[in-house]
Amino acid sequence: MNVDEEVERLKEEIKRLGKPQSDGSYTVTFGVIFNDDRCANIFEALVGTLRAAKKRKILTYDGELLLQGVHDNVEIKLKAEAVPVDAAASS
Repeated sequence: MNVDEEVERLKEEIKRLGKPQSDGSYTVTFGVIFNDDRCANIFEALVGTLRAAKKRKILTYDGELLLQGVHDNVEIKLKAEAVPVDAAASS
């Protein structure tokens, strides 16, 4: 799996584990993702995938490096996805 594929899978998992917000985003804590069995089986390097998604401005969280235990309560926010203009016009 390449980085882009891992980031897409991460987005799916954050939606599965996180709480939807009124602005269309999702929030979840690092500890919830890190301790989830399914995520443990999918992501070989979860922290690296999170950093790649943050660099691509797909999600946000405080700090640079998240560590188990120390940062379990850090909130990760998956930004709301922009709706393509074509999709918005057809609704």
